[in-house]
Amino acid sequence: MKAVQFTRFGPPDVLEVVELPVPELGPGEVLIRVHAAGVNFFEVLMRADRYAATPDLPMFPGVEVAGTIERAEPGADRSLIGMRVAVPLFATGRGSGGYAEFVAVDGRAVMQLPDAVSFAAAAGLMVQGLTASHLLRRSPAKGKNVLVSAAAGGVGSLLVQLARRDGARMVIAAASSDEKRALSLSLGADHAVDYTASGWQEDVRRLTGGLGADIIYETVGGAFSRAALDALAPCGELVLAAMGRFGLEEADVEHMLDDNQSIKGFSLLPLLTPQGVQEDLAALFELAAAGALTVIDGGRFPLHQAAEAHRAIEGRRAVGKVVLVP
Repeated sequence: MKAVQFTRFGPPDVLEVVELPVPELGPGEVLIRVHAAGVNFFEVLMRADRYAATPDLPMFPGVEVAGTIERAEPGADRSLIGMRVAVPLFATGRGSGGYAEFVAVDGRAVMQLPDAVSFAAAAGLMVQGLTASHLLRRSPAKGKNVLVSAAAGGVGSLLVQLARRDGARMVIAAASSDEKRALSLSLGADHAVDYTASGWQEDVRRLTGGLGADIIYETVGGAFSRAALDALAPCGELVLAAMGRFGLEEADVEHMLDDNQSIKGFSLLPLLTPQGVQEDLAALFELAAAGALTVIDGGRFPLHQAAEAHRAIEGRRAVGKVVLVP
């Protein structure tokens, strides 16, 4: 089979397609023919050795796949063969290896996929869907004025929709282009601001009657973390989901204390349990199947164009979810 690996850190060109044996199955395992593998921003960072943790090399990226079950070993339910499934590899202990034509997983880890949910959409509802769901669980939007950063991205586009469903008083989308802001508005945001423009924080304050956002869901990091403080209301909450990339200094924190503001850290993996993942994904798939949650197609690339997929994300050209289609 074909799979994507990198043996050194660097630009997208370090990604290479290699030939590997189709995985051998252990007891209770099933073989998945991959139809869509999610591509994530943290994988871009990992490839460049800019992530919070440095992976061992060679690295076979990819933590979420959707496809069909081709084979089942003794101990696995053979009635699963042929079933459309989604597999959150990051929650199974396997961890990675999804940029490939086949993956082997414990048969208990697969999630049946409704016919109305495409393989690409399923890939967009695993890392990003669970992140958006848990962000709202940690900091509920109901009755609040909320700001969603990178609102046209994989997490942001889902968070806009789920915050609206959660009963937010106002959803403000922060995005960097006219196209992305228009997309955010079409997904249910009340307003959209250009966070690359000088003074965008004043737009947020004006929209909220001079107060600012009660909650800012911050997934961008870097200079945006600091700039976002000027758009945060007194007693507001900055939820930092940009692991290792926020740009706050001691003076910023002191100012937040004076305004009774708080910082809440967010990391998805420690919040996950096997049962919780199954229940949360089932709920997300149900919403998507009913047309109540839209996964934006950010581009589909064959395995040999994995580098192009990374460039699209790294250059912030992509909206929604980027996938590889082996």
